[in-house]
Amino acid sequence: MATRSSLPAEPGFGVYVHWPFCLSKCPYCDFNSHVRTNGIDEARYVAAFRAELAHRAALAPGRTVSSIFFGGGTPSLMKPETVAAIIQAIGDNWTIAPGAEITLEANPTSVEAGRFKGYRLAGVNRVSLGVQAMNDADLRALGRMHTAAEAMTAVGVASAIFDRFSFDLIYARPGQTPDAWRAELTEATKRAGGHLSLYQLTIEPGTMFERLVDAGKLRIPEPELGRALWDVTQEITNKAELFGYEISNHAKRGQESLHNLIYWRYGEYAGVGPGAHGRLLTPRGRLAQSTEKHPEMWLTVVETDGHGLVEEETLSNEEQGDEYLLMGLRLSEGILPARYEAIRGRPLDRERVASLIADGMLEHAPDGKLRVTTEGFPVLDAVVADLAA
Repeated sequence: MATRSSLPAEPGFGVYVHWPFCLSKCPYCDFNSHVRTNGIDEARYVAAFRAELAHRAALAPGRTVSSIFFGGGTPSLMKPETVAAIIQAIGDNWTIAPGAEITLEANPTSVEAGRFKGYRLAGVNRVSLGVQAMNDADLRALGRMHTAAEAMTAVGVASAIFDRFSFDLIYARPGQTPDAWRAELTEATKRAGGHLSLYQLTIEPGTMFERLVDAGKLRIPEPELGRALWDVTQEITNKAELFGYEISNHAKRGQESLHNLIYWRYGEYAGVGPGAHGRLLTPRGRLAQSTEKHPEMWLTVVETDGHGLVEEETLSNEEQGDEYLLMGLRLSEGILPARYEAIRGRPLDRERVASLIADGMLEHAPDGKLRVTTEGFPVLDAVVADLAA
């Protein structure tokens, strides 16, 4: 079993904080999000987050936190005082590195943009805005509660308050053409700061979109059109020097999401809040953790047991190796074969690597890393499955 002492240097330690509440449930979303109309006792949740953080710090003491990420749900529904209290609790349990990246996801409504100054004062130094589309018809189809104009106003507010910000768009939407996406994305690159997250629409199990697709009431682009939209995405972002450092994320040099890089480089992170996941390195090995998903049940479990964990598994070498491949090959920089060998306990299969290189799916980078090619990224899942087999 690979332990903390036997692995090469880790790519940082992060803390993920899940705030599970939304104003409404988007029809494409399978995240752990919940709508509550009777108000939320934020002080009670802060106390539960404090207990969770103390529990994780007991498992992984002495860490220096290089990033904090408030995800959801909709964290921008929290009071700034709640955000400040959680950041304080993180600092009470670990050392927060000077200049640590502290990101908060936000809906781009005028109400939530009005809280941005409060979040900045609380310690947040980066926001990620869920714009999703830049026209009102598609925003309505996606179940979003903001208009395109409101979203662009929020982007402007974010750029004035935060040194770093990002926003998300979804493409391969029903009826979307490559020319329409090219025009929309070109406009988005003019509004973007140093980062854009561009996600191809997928139909997730259990969502309203899945039910609509099954009923024949919603059609998504065929694979050929999806590939054409992917190609447009690479063309326009490269032209804007927003380089694809991960399969769905594009940034100016030095503006990458440091928190997400911890995930993709297979680093260590604590996950707290309803439905959060974590990966901690302990004397028992690398622990895969997940918490109770239902918010009120999570509160009860934390208040009863001192933490919200409902699953905790020590990962085998094989499982760790598979996770490293799955996460690391999403990055344009690729993976270190030597680190895979240290984690997995054996090297990559040379014949499989050679075959994928011959097929144009993989390549060796000048720094010795193994990375997916431009042709390989659209079929990344198949490449990873072949390499891990």
